[in-house]
Amino acid sequence: MKKLVAEFIGTLWLVLGGCGSAVLAAAFPDLGIGFVGVSLAFGLTVLTMAYAIGHISGCHLNPAVSIGLWMGGRFDKKDLLPYIVAQVLGAIAGAGILYMIATGKSGFEVGGFAANGYGEHSPGGYNMTSALVTEIVMTFMFLIIILGATHSKAPKGMAGLAIGLGLTLIHLISIPVTNTSVNPARSTSQAIFAGDWAIGQLWLFWVAPIVGAIIAGVVYKYLSPEEK
Repeated sequence: MKKLVAEFIGTLWLVLGGCGSAVLAAAFPDLGIGFVGVSLAFGLTVLTMAYAIGHISGCHLNPAVSIGLWMGGRFDKKDLLPYIVAQVLGAIAGAGILYMIATGKSGFEVGGFAANGYGEHSPGGYNMTSALVTEIVMTFMFLIIILGATHSKAPKGMAGLAIGLGLTLIHLISIPVTNTSVNPARSTSQAIFAGDWAIGQLWLFWVAPIVGAIIAGVVYKYLSPEEK
């Protein structure tokens, strides 16, 4: 239960910090943080939680990460579903807090609410194929970074930094394409509040990250399996 509570809190922070920066700070007149600021915000949420709860739950914060670690032989299958449930609930809680804050401004409209999308809902107008390829490849690379940085032969104490910066880089690349998901829990939480089209396109942001994570788990297990 302590692990699940940690995952709940960590994923809440991921959504509140990352999506919160996009909703509240990115478009602020003249002083907005833009794509770079949002990318850093997502990376910083993972970096800070890696050191805060990594020793408790492993700091997955993401169903795709849990699945990728399981495929890579680093995570027990019996914990998979409870982790995913805790992550999704934590993400929804984070989005709920963000909604409460954002609606405190007169004239606020939910709009996209930092939801992920493709086609006309892609920030850069990229189609479904581009979105699918982007999310698979970015999640694949994210899991390669995670599996490598947390390997028993990797430098100790540096995993959080590598993973946080890796997520920052992923956002710098892919925000224009899909608003960057690589995390089904994060996509679900924002889609619930954005509704309509975001719910209709949510399938891609579950399927693509999971596919990318599974491939990464298999590949890294082949490249550098953990010693028993």
